[in-house]
Amino acid sequence: MSSLLIGVDIGTQGTKAMLFDRDGRCRASAFEASRLCRPAPGAVEEDPERQVASVCRTIRACLRESRCRPSDVAGLGVDGQMAGVIGIGRDGRNVTPYDSWLDTRCEPYIRKMAPVADHVVARAGNPPSFNHGPKKLWWQHERPKVYARIAAFVQPGAYAVMRLCGLSAGEAFMDDTYLHFSGFADNPRRRWNLRLCDELGFDPAKLPRIVSPHDVMGGLTAEMARRCGLKAGVPVVAGCGDTAASFLACGATREGICVDVAGTASVFAATTATFRPDRREKILGVGRSATPGLWHPYAYINGGGMNLEWFRKHFGAGRDFDALNRLAAAAPAEGAPLFVPHLGGRVCPPRPDLRGAWIGLNWNHGIGDLYRAALEGVALEYAVYRRVLGGLYPHLRLREMRVTGGGEKSAIWNQIKADMLQIPVTRIEGAPGAPAGAAMLAGVGAGVFRDVAAAAAAWVRPAGRVTPRRAQADGCRARLAAYERVLSSVSK
Repeated sequence: MSSLLIGVDIGTQGTKAMLFDRDGRCRASAFEASRLCRPAPGAVEEDPERQVASVCRTIRACLRESRCRPSDVAGLGVDGQMAGVIGIGRDGRNVTPYDSWLDTRCEPYIRKMAPVADHVVARAGNPPSFNHGPKKLWWQHERPKVYARIAAFVQPGAYAVMRLCGLSAGEAFMDDTYLHFSGFADNPRRRWNLRLCDELGFDPAKLPRIVSPHDVMGGLTAEMARRCGLKAGVPVVAGCGDTAASFLACGATREGICVDVAGTASVFAATTATFRPDRREKILGVGRSATPGLWHPYAYINGGGMNLEWFRKHFGAGRDFDALNRLAAAAPAEGAPLFVPHLGGRVCPPRPDLRGAWIGLNWNHGIGDLYRAALEGVALEYAVYRRVLGGLYPHLRLREMRVTGGGEKSAIWNQIKADMLQIPVTRIEGAPGAPAGAAMLAGVGAGVFRDVAAAAAAWVRPAGRVTPRRAQADGCRARLAAYERVLSSVSK
């Protein structure tokens, strides 16, 4: 019986494919760096066809490394970046580049949607920001000739699946884990918000059908099978957003499990059984889980993980991250500067004008203090998210925070987060990340697993826990209060 599963993550830094056996052991992996293009101020784009080619090449590399037979692969899943858009023509091919979640040109249309922001939050679950709604309006008003050619807007994961299966725009889809970013969704009812489309003058015909992450979208075409090194007809599931895939890969399939995606974006999420939008502060978005019936209230720092690479490059004096972590661990917490981590503007809530800063520097502070502050800035932002979460779900018990992404290797960062949130931080064995979540969905679609929860139970294995230090709780609360005062006063 075919039982190997492939998961592919189309991430900001690049495309990563992983091949797993039925027990969740990684048999092979491959990575190809992305090529971000910045053609104008604020613009960040990618070539969707190059993304598709990278999916094919990384899958082929996995097969070559594992030496498995193509006939042993039971299913394929693709996840991808969530807040950006691709406009496709009637033939299913892109007519726009990938308008990245890092692209800030749509800022005027965030303001244009401000009068309906409360309605968007209440029905979709997330305020207009650098996400689908303002981006679609940007293409409509700033590039009208291109907009006229667009038959549907999709995301990178869906575009890749459509190309793998040879789907036209009439079969375009968005899986439901993206709906909170869409700007035009009635998320609890799992349908499009036609009233809002009418109010904003947006054509609802350009919105794709809504599907579930484990739904099979089709089989691999002969051409794409050749490019991937697989057999034609391999089932390809819809997949999901990269953060939703990461949450699944951490086993966030029941209430009370939190997730920290310590990647390019720094993401904090909880898992709940009810949809409760953050209408008052508009900090937390509420997205559907890849596990049917569950929701993930979450928020993120735009490029939070990129801050560390920025610091290493410009201030690290040739040090690697291990050396910087050692300096941060040796730096005293008392009297440390505060760091505002929003170098690209704040997303949750939308404050495009906010920028990064160190506050409270003195002549005794050095590289270790500054880097520790950069690590703590993410934990402080997470603490803001947790405060808002407690207001929405006062009876929700947070059991632990499971960490994934490259930052999970930093012991000092995990300890800072555990102390700041007063939640145990748990690492996951192998830290497979989003590709594992995509592969689990492929397993459900292909019939390898009974359901999503069963797939997570079979594959996810904890690999160590960092316990919060109760003695640090008062000091962390004081730091949080100071941080929130800083946020209210710092602007561009």
